[in-house]
Amino acid sequence: MQVSSVNNVKIYNLSHGKSLPEWLSDRKKRALQKKDVDVRRRIELIQDFEMPTVCTSIRVSRDGQYILAAGTYKPRVRCYDTHQLSLKFERCLDSDVVAFEILSDDYSKLVFLHIDRYVEFHSQHGFYYKTRIPKFGRDFSYHYPSCDLYFVGASSEIYRLNLEQGRFLNSLQTSAVEVNVCDINPVHHLFAAGTLEGKVECWDPRVRNRVGLLDCALSSVTEGTEVEGLPSISALKFNGSLGMAVGTSTGQVLMYDLRSSHPLLVKDHYYGLPIKALHFHEPLDLVLSADSKIIKMWNRDNGKVFSSIEPQSNINDMCVYPGSGMLFTANEDPKMNTFYVPALGPAPRWCSFLDNLTEELEENPETTVYDDYKFVTRKDLENLGLTHLIGSALLRAYMHGFFMDIRLYHKVKTLANPFAYEEYRKDKIRQKIEESRTQRVQLKTLPKVNKELAIKLMEEGEEENELGNRKKKGKTSTNILHDDRFKVMFENPDYQVDEQSEEYRLLNPIVSKVSQKRRKQLQQLAQQEAELRKEEEDEEPEGRASSEEEEESSDDDDKSWVEEVREQRRLLRVEERERKYKERKQQDPQSQNQPRFYQIKAGEEFRSFKDVARKQKMQKASLEERLKLEEQSGMLNLSDTAVGSKQLTFTLKKSEKQRSQQQAERDHHEERRKIRRAAGHLHSRRGRGRGRGRGRY
Repeated sequence: MQVSSVNNVKIYNLSHGKSLPEWLSDRKKRALQKKDVDVRRRIELIQDFEMPTVCTSIRVSRDGQYILAAGTYKPRVRCYDTHQLSLKFERCLDSDVVAFEILSDDYSKLVFLHIDRYVEFHSQHGFYYKTRIPKFGRDFSYHYPSCDLYFVGASSEIYRLNLEQGRFLNSLQTSAVEVNVCDINPVHHLFAAGTLEGKVECWDPRVRNRVGLLDCALSSVTEGTEVEGLPSISALKFNGSLGMAVGTSTGQVLMYDLRSSHPLLVKDHYYGLPIKALHFHEPLDLVLSADSKIIKMWNRDNGKVFSSIEPQSNINDMCVYPGSGMLFTANEDPKMNTFYVPALGPAPRWCSFLDNLTEELEENPETTVYDDYKFVTRKDLENLGLTHLIGSALLRAYMHGFFMDIRLYHKVKTLANPFAYEEYRKDKIRQKIEESRTQRVQLKTLPKVNKELAIKLMEEGEEENELGNRKKKGKTSTNILHDDRFKVMFENPDYQVDEQSEEYRLLNPIVSKVSQKRRKQLQQLAQQEAELRKEEEDEEPEGRASSEEEEESSDDDDKSWVEEVREQRRLLRVEERERKYKERKQQDPQSQNQPRFYQIKAGEEFRSFKDVARKQKMQKASLEERLKLEEQSGMLNLSDTAVGSKQLTFTLKKSEKQRSQQQAERDHHEERRKIRRAAGHLHSRRGRGRGRGRGRY
């Protein structure tokens, strides 16, 4: 059994599980059930509820006791008795069945329409009669008041076969080229036929005249749908006396009131597949529409989705057990699916134990549809080497990846990484050891990543605890070491703080002082852990107290951070220059052997390169000062004129004219100094007679 929840509606797939081959003997089946757990735990509601290859159509008798299904290969029909929960009989046929109908309340009167134009009648004991229609048939309906069978197919005519008289009656001539489906209203017996051109023709069997025509092709085109060609009618079902549902080949369901030619509602499946079957659920006012991919349950008034069922194989036909929440589907698969939806109704009387079973499952968490599957992306398939499975039945496309069986995934994973189990085993052993260590005397454990940050947070936590003990009011920050939101920061190496980065060194100017203290603590903790491991290896008694050392308190409130920032900036500039220099050396290794201009230092002839500062000082001085300096040295050194290893030196000699001129200047200055008189005895007389004799001068 498989339990899924779609739109909060529980759906129980009673046919889920492995099916045993028919050619196995009972003894081998019992032996296989003992070995395989999945086979032993499966729920087989009806024994051998399957076909050899494919099931094409399925029906339930009016009394609800028999379930009949037609399939291939070889073409056959099987009848299952619900009271016995087993197969009642099986009859093989000459050709495949297109459609069949149960005329009686039980299985005693059956009509089969074959693919080779034959119509075959079966009674309770078996084959009864066989006749042939002029054209290939596609569907038929039985009119109970007149005992007429209406056959539609690849013709514009609707053939009538009267079972009371045993002969064909006059056909009904339609305006269509071909007719796909037909149905008869159970209240007023109006006959409706869906044509290839997308129209529904309604006929009155009493007068054998057409009484109405609906053009459903244009009404089925909704916004956002791309239609190639004209949609035809693929399904038809009456509801009461005035309601009718029409399914098209493009995947739309149109709800009609027979009094109006316009649809009341258009429901799109959005798969573009023909609608295979339509059923009405009266208690909840739901419509069940099925195409080859999905069964949708929706409200017939507003089209709101109630739930949906998506089997693993394509759907050929659908049947609802009357008055219950059980559905049967005929699939492109040997097994016929049985679905039980408690929201639609209770379980049938012959399997009432399903209600108790579902109540027990409600107490346990249900499994979703994809519990036994693993979601993988295309990159994961490339790593596992399974890209060749894309497009096969082993991979189910979903969104941007695929679903694959979890058993296949584990098997391929084991082949790709054979040592994965050993690593898993070692991790489990390590976890057990860590759990046993929790009972011992606990040391201050540090994470593998950001150890210094962890020490800082521990210190802040201790300070907050001290403040709490002193009952001081104020806000205390929560310790992120014990917060699961920041757990990855101390486990993932990608979150390691780089203390050598430029941002960290500029934003944390006093990190050098604090880091020294924390490094000491790290060394102490590492030493304690090493001692503890050594004790464990020697199997010594546990519980030895760890040594405690006094820590020097650091004052972070000083103003030394400004100098630290400047120093860090200077170091960053030096490191940047060294880095660029190393990059240039790596980019051009040939230039390393060539001498640089600033590297030429040897030899007497290159002495002038060392005297750059002295030269600049001499250039700023006046000519007289430079000459005096040269006179004191006794020679003039013109190193700029040096050529090779030679050097030109000379002494300065003054002429007699220059000497006499200088002597005359010195005598003149001395004479002036002697005749100069002091002016200290003179006083200012500007204050006297300011008003009297002002105009005389």
